[in-house]
Amino acid sequence: MKLPGFFRSRGAAAAIALSLSAITVSGCVLPPRDDPAALAAYKEANDPLEGFNRAIFGFNEGTDILLFRPAAEIYRTVLPNPVRNGIRNFLRNLRSPLDIANNLLQGDVAGAEVATKRFLINTTAGVGGVMDIAADNGLPYRSEDLGQTLAVWGVPEGPFLVLPLLGPSNFRDAAGVAGEAYGDPLNLWATNTDHDEIPAVRGIVGGIDTRAGLIEPIDDLRRNSLDYYASLRSLYRQNRISEINNGQVPAGSESYPEFPEFPEDDAAPAPVDNSNGTAKSSKP
Repeated sequence: MKLPGFFRSRGAAAAIALSLSAITVSGCVLPPRDDPAALAAYKEANDPLEGFNRAIFGFNEGTDILLFRPAAEIYRTVLPNPVRNGIRNFLRNLRSPLDIANNLLQGDVAGAEVATKRFLINTTAGVGGVMDIAADNGLPYRSEDLGQTLAVWGVPEGPFLVLPLLGPSNFRDAAGVAGEAYGDPLNLWATNTDHDEIPAVRGIVGGIDTRAGLIEPIDDLRRNSLDYYASLRSLYRQNRISEINNGQVPAGSESYPEFPEFPEDDAAPAPVDNSNGTAKSSKP
């Protein structure tokens, strides 16, 4: 799951700024000093802002139940699988410049080459990216974002953070989302040409498409979790570790079930490893 990305627009940066400013007036959970086991659990959770996070989480839950999940159900009911897959492919192709740039910033020349080939093939033969011709020819998609790049550079993840509407994150990934919102070439073009609606529409459609693909996994997690918040926090962190390491979970890490981003509607999602046996080296 890559839930830190509901709106890939300047609105994301505004939400992040609002959240970070609110932290200054919110209460923090102090570490237990007299209970070694509780202290170890506190450090493992990496959530000193739990009170603030749970409040935002509750707001997000209400918004999801009342708005986002119904919209995702309508989206999935009205649009057939091929149309939804075409929308997803098109949105992935739009962020190709970011994928290419992040691969290069991480020193992954092979990954940048794959992302570049995908962009050229799908933009031309794939009718602007609606069809993923590249994946059918051995060039599968792999998302790379600025949060992953910062991790590869050794930037610590910082405390766990829940952002309004955007969902689970941490300080490093929040900075990455904000940086991409301002640095995305399409967003820059739209802003400079008075097409401010384009990033908004792109973010809303992408968010609904993502949510539509996660209806059953999220429902199962809600239903089967004693503490849904804690389960989602653990899943988010483990998923980011996997993404940073190109699908490889480092030795000694606890294993959690896969929670996919943009699963295909007509096939079960499968993790893809483009690292050719080499994963990024970093500390989440």
